[in-house]
Amino acid sequence: MTENELMERINLLEYHQKLLLKLLNNPKLELYKLIIEKGITEQEAGQFFSLCDKMNLKLEEQKAEGYVNFHPLFHELSSSLPSSLKIKDVINACLKQKICLSLFQELEKYL
Repeated sequence: MTENELMERINLLEYHQKLLLKLLNNPKLELYKLIIEKGITEQEAGQFFSLCDKMNLKLEEQKAEGYVNFHPLFHELSSSLPSSLKIKDVINACLKQKICLSLFQELEKYL
């Protein structure tokens, strides 16, 4: 194992440890559980949260413009997820953790 690989593993463990500490105080943080179980890195999680923010804005804009079909947003999220995550698990976890609630309530309809 190279020094770089070792540092990546240490960083991953530190990130997961932070999430575990949050889970101790609130065991209902389903997305954090999913991140830990699937070995998602802090960078991947950050990209996911950034994508959620962008998609939440898109959803609000599209609703304001009168859109009623949000399947393209569902597809965009699905194709942007790390391969170890399943869209259904992510949507359910985000709903339970109340992350971007209006977005994930809308996307849940496409499961």
